[in-house]
Amino acid sequence: MDPERVEDVLETTIAALSAAGDDALSKAHAEGFPDRSAVVSWTERVKTVVFSGRDRSALRAEVSALAERLERVLRSLSLPEDLTPESATARFLQRLPAVRQLLAEDVEAAFEGDPAAASYAEILVSYPALEAIAIYRLAHELHGLGVPMMPRMMTEHAHGKTGIDIHPGARIGRRFFIDHGTGVVIGETCEIGERVRLYQGVTLGALAVQGRSIRGTKRHPTIEDDVVIYAGATILGGHTVIGRGSVIGGNVWLTESVPSCSKVQITPPALRVGQRIGCEEGETEVAPPAQIHWEI
Repeated sequence: MDPERVEDVLETTIAALSAAGDDALSKAHAEGFPDRSAVVSWTERVKTVVFSGRDRSALRAEVSALAERLERVLRSLSLPEDLTPESATARFLQRLPAVRQLLAEDVEAAFEGDPAAASYAEILVSYPALEAIAIYRLAHELHGLGVPMMPRMMTEHAHGKTGIDIHPGARIGRRFFIDHGTGVVIGETCEIGERVRLYQGVTLGALAVQGRSIRGTKRHPTIEDDVVIYAGATILGGHTVIGRGSVIGGNVWLTESVPSCSKVQITPPALRVGQRIGCEEGETEVAPPAQIHWEI
């Protein structure tokens, strides 16, 4: 019989929800993880410092506060044996100038690669790809130190904001540009060279396989220097290498390597162009599909 009052099920529901179990959710909570809001807040603040921080007095206060917050988050994680919250924070702070330089070059690449960009400032404040790349580059530094979970939380925050999914483990070179960006996916073991340009909907992914034995292996493609990959292209597999200077056309599906300076495109589909009956006479209503004349 279905309960008719909340009181009839309240205690049994609470007892069931609070009980320890052997399911994936119970295991996740037993492992522990940092507070998501704290990670997101810290990510946004450190990104602002890298993009806009100039005044030394303000930077001294802000960077010190960010260091304290980072240590606090790191204390909630299981770090590698050779890494302490303090040492991880110090190493991360040491890398911030280098990250800023990389991002400055990413902005230059966007300005040079997009004729619609009116200024560096416009790119800085309005390009979602730069947002995703900036958070990726910050998260990548923590990932390289062996910090668990937090880098992935950072890039998933960027994913939610921009629609661009870059795993913090991916290795991306200088002067990287994603035009438009929505729907781009870059996997964990992907390697991207310098001066690479991607368009929206590009997937640099892994071939579908079963089992956990491939974890830690090279599963995603390598993109060498000066490659352009157009919208909707999908490139899969850890053994797939796109040679230097290649151009990959829109909607291409690739699971094999191509040599340097390749041009890869699919055969354009055949088009049928019909004539709308009555259009030339100035009719304003759209003719129903059955009225389209296809003998051309």
